[in-house]
Amino acid sequence: MKESEHTTSSSWWRTPLLHRVAKLQEREDQIFLILSLVIGALTGIAVVAFILLTERLGSRLYPAGGAAWRRLLFPVAGSLGIGYLLYRYFPYARGSGVPQTKAALFARDGRITLRTVLGKFFCTSATLASGIPLGREGPSVQVGAGIASVLGRRLGLRPEKVKALIPVGAAAAIAAAFNTPLAAVLFALEEIVGDLHAPVLGSVVLASATAWMVLRLSLGNSPLFKVPQYQLVHPLEFAIYAVLGVAGGLVSVAFTKLLLGMRERFLRFPVKTLWFQPVVGGLLVGLIGWFVPQVLGVGYGYVGDALNGTMALKVMALLIVLKLITVTTSYASGNAGGIFGPSLFIGAMLGGSVGTVAHHMFPAYTATPGAYALVGMGAVFAGVVRAPMTSVLMIFEMTQDYAVIVPLMIANMVSLFISSRLQREPIYEELAVQDGIHLPGAAARQRYGQKQVVRIMRTANQSLPAETTMEEALQRVRSSEFRTWLVTNQRGVAGLVSLSTLEQGVVEGGTRQLAAILDARVFPHVHPDQGMDLALERMGTNHVDILPVVSRADVRQLLGIVTLHDVLDSYGVSRTDRG
Repeated sequence: MKESEHTTSSSWWRTPLLHRVAKLQEREDQIFLILSLVIGALTGIAVVAFILLTERLGSRLYPAGGAAWRRLLFPVAGSLGIGYLLYRYFPYARGSGVPQTKAALFARDGRITLRTVLGKFFCTSATLASGIPLGREGPSVQVGAGIASVLGRRLGLRPEKVKALIPVGAAAAIAAAFNTPLAAVLFALEEIVGDLHAPVLGSVVLASATAWMVLRLSLGNSPLFKVPQYQLVHPLEFAIYAVLGVAGGLVSVAFTKLLLGMRERFLRFPVKTLWFQPVVGGLLVGLIGWFVPQVLGVGYGYVGDALNGTMALKVMALLIVLKLITVTTSYASGNAGGIFGPSLFIGAMLGGSVGTVAHHMFPAYTATPGAYALVGMGAVFAGVVRAPMTSVLMIFEMTQDYAVIVPLMIANMVSLFISSRLQREPIYEELAVQDGIHLPGAAARQRYGQKQVVRIMRTANQSLPAETTMEEALQRVRSSEFRTWLVTNQRGVAGLVSLSTLEQGVVEGGTRQLAAILDARVFPHVHPDQGMDLALERMGTNHVDILPVVSRADVRQLLGIVTLHDVLDSYGVSRTDRG
């Protein structure tokens, strides 16, 4: 009897709320709006706890005037311990959180598990408190989106509604993390959704305002940075702000390329070393922090010094270089943390350096260095994150000074132009690609129509193991109706091999394995939601007659194949017509 009661109780708990109360299913839209308020409140509480936990724990580990050995020990111990937890228990809690949030929206049907939310919160808190110089804002985005995903799925909302809640949670997180509710709305639409006209605008605004109110009630009405009133001294300054934009764009490109290049090298190491890799970043931070304590942590206190013009030029210039090295190494090696805060820090030091030089050369025509530090924050943020309007609005909300808008717009646009020319792909998209996640861009979403690959893809019944020799593969391909075959390995799809490639390879030496001639990182493929026209285009470009259909969440996960015959048949071109 007791066992039966327990089973019934468990079934009741696992049943989504909307499925238990039939009347609620008819009011899904109203439930969605109420849920936006709940998500905003819970996310605000989580971010406030995040701020308090990292700051108070950090102050205990690094008390003012503490011994130098602390600056070496805690980054190493923290990165080693958290690296193991991330590897063993929370694999989806690594990194900044923004690419993972976008992956949940576009590739995982809005699914972020409760384990990932808890892992992201506690692992990132411990990582940042140990002195690793990454940011808390990106992880806050994943935590907020995860809260939205868990609640939406627990209520039993349709997958489309759960996906719509992702930007709602993201906006609430940014509003609480930066104390900028308007910029949070713009960021959720500009960066997460990629559509400023998204239908979830109302819910995003509600959640952002709610999270902001929770922050104000909990921590007071204090801005993230206290800055003096900005004033334009002379029109000549616009030219100097343009120069700052150029410098911001170049630094943004250096940051992005260094981070992506280092991360690519770390990803090449065996999977079994994944738990140990973060200690590389921790050791580097500890060694540099022994001599220069300012590199430890996010360093918002030092940003405040730069904004108020109380930091020396040599120190700011040194911190630009050291932060570039420590932040990129910490992130690339696998520590949990974001790049929001570091980009603002580097931008403030860059702007302060440019402003100090300009004010020394033209004291009667320029403002104090703090004004340039403020604009530099926006310029580097716009160049790295590629969200220029969010950057402008965020700095405006931080200062509540309208006079800073025009210099910000000048520096941001120049920085964005240079960074987009020298580094074509935005950093978050490139990070996702490195993880095997292919997110749809704006152009790809516009091409979606009724003729999608999912309608004609078939099961992949035959494939060649990557360990097959070229001579053995040639014998199998010659007896096949296709001139291209799929190659697989333990991870999944390894690539494609054509008949002509095999024939040439056998002439050069047929004992080589297929794995030796394939680039396992890049291979032609399509996703189920892409159009047949794109499949046809890629077949023609790569001279193949089949393409693997893979998941957006994992490019190695094979869902099926699409053949040239099937694509042409879908357009009404029969084999007789082709003959």
